Amino acid sequence: MNPLLSSIFSTGFAFAILRVMTPLLFPALGVAVSELAGSVNIALEGIMLISAFFGVIVSAFTGSLFLALIAGLAAGILMGALLAYFHLKMKADIILGAIALNMFAAGMTIFLLFLFTGDKGSTSSLQSLVFPEIDIPLLKSIPVIGEIFSGHNVLTYVSLLAVPFFYVLMFKTPLGLRIRAVGQNPHAAESVGINVDRIKLYALMLSGMFGAFGGLYLSMGYVSWFSRDMTAGRGFIAIAAATLGGNMPVGILLSSLLFGFVNSIAIYIASLNVPSELIQMIPYLVTLIALAVFAIRAQRKRDKVGEVLEHFDPEAVKAVVKDVIETEGDI
Repeated sequence: MNPLLSSIFSTGFAFAILRVMTPLLFPALGVAVSELAGSVNIALEGIMLISAFFGVIVSAFTGSLFLALIAGLAAGILMGALLAYFHLKMKADIILGAIALNMFAAGMTIFLLFLFTGDKGSTSSLQSLVFPEIDIPLLKSIPVIGEIFSGHNVLTYVSLLAVPFFYVLMFKTPLGLRIRAVGQNPHAAESVGINVDRIKLYALMLSGMFGAFGGLYLSMGYVSWFSRDMTAGRGFIAIAAATLGGNMPVGILLSSLLFGFVNSIAIYIASLNVPSELIQMIPYLVTLIALAVFAIRAQRKRDKVGEVLEHFDPEAVKAVVKDVIETEGDI
């Protein structure tokens, strides 16, 4: 175990955490946007898969990173809009619609993969592009800190910048205010002139955009190819990360770092004589444990609220209000 412990307390391990965290942080922010709007998007798995595929294919056939980025983002946003259409216009249950889109994405990417490459496994036969890695000036020369935070893929830095962007969008803009208002009470929001369906559409499209960044990183940053079902449940882990983070930017960042830490440990354990099935199970097992802890804490809070309500005396409140009204009248 000594080699494992020495690896965990190394700068390389910290570097790996940020690298592994990136494809979790993007979709977790996407989940949070949709959940704050009251229409949780669990189709991030399929959105990431579609975006990862189209990014690689477009980059391979055009030789342009910019067009690959646009194609991947457009695919993710379109998937979000498609989910909104099923849910808001066709009145389908959003969970069932999201499951259908996840299944559709898994099947369609395999079909198109075979159509473009003649292979049902990966795009390794295509010469696709990757997003560049960036060495940050000055920071890279600082011992330890430079080794951890410099030299990452550009999308890793975009994911970190997406956290304050999410905060500004949701808490400092009129759109964010409308999204949160619709999520808290759609009837009250509608009564003041907010188009609830339009706001939910925007939220799901934003959710698709965040998920698309995660998918693009997987196929053009984390690795340099697309393979079938390469998201490997990250879209669902992102739901847990957003839930544990309370749909708040800092909380989502910390929970994504936690899952990045766990995934990194699983990668490092792979070098030991441990069954591969056990290693693959670790991230999902930790997800279940984390959600169980969250559920227990939430239940305790509800129990405390229930205890307060048991001792709530409506008549006493009415008496206080009456006294206030009479006092104001005397004034």
